[in-house]
Amino acid sequence: MNLGRDVPILLAAVAAIIGASLDGDGRWLHWIAKPLATLLIAAMAFRSADRWSATDTPSAHRTYARAILLGMAFSCIGDIFLMLPFDAFVPGLIAFLLAHVCYIVAFRAGFRAGRGLGAAGALLAVFAGINLAGLWPLLPNDLRIPVVVYVAVLALMATLALARAWSRTSTAEPALQGARWAAIGAVLFVVSDSVLAWDRFGGGLPAASLCVLATYYAAQYCIARSVSPDRSQLDSSRSSLVLR
Repeated sequence: MNLGRDVPILLAAVAAIIGASLDGDGRWLHWIAKPLATLLIAAMAFRSADRWSATDTPSAHRTYARAILLGMAFSCIGDIFLMLPFDAFVPGLIAFLLAHVCYIVAFRAGFRAGRGLGAAGALLAVFAGINLAGLWPLLPNDLRIPVVVYVAVLALMATLALARAWSRTSTAEPALQGARWAAIGAVLFVVSDSVLAWDRFGGGLPAASLCVLATYYAAQYCIARSVSPDRSQLDSSRSSLVLR
């Protein structure tokens, strides 16, 4: 654990969770801390991606890091929309939809299909189907299609992340660790969004803000931790430069 990196993220996340439970003037804590925590997590990913120059970093790693950072930028925009004093749920939904598209681009890079893809796809399809079946009668008519699209994109993101981790059992350890971080983050994102949906459309859940925000920040943190170089590729790239 890197205290200088992780403690500010934890403090901002806790402040955002506490601020979500406050009313009136106390809400300023939530308004400041919620996007701040996401930005601190994105900064962690940026520092990890920036440790290697463009000349010696494998192009696949650069694509992955850029897609993750762009996804976190859209997530921060979504954070802001969802905490506004007026209803901006649809713009927030679109922002997070774009974030998941970015994560799909990242998880798709270097992905190899296999049995893990089928298992992950079946698992996420069942989970998404159960959630949609339960939420469908509760959804306003004008939100049914947007929610279905969002759920499909979210499930695809998580499917790729899980399949990517399950298909890398024989790869170099740094790449495997990154894939595992991404898979954990994707699953936590699914949990966070599911609780958010049931809280919003299902009449409210106890301690919903705590559960939604805790799993959300944990998800983003894990995805940010996945931005790490494949040292086997990095060493190979450097060796080829030396030989030239």
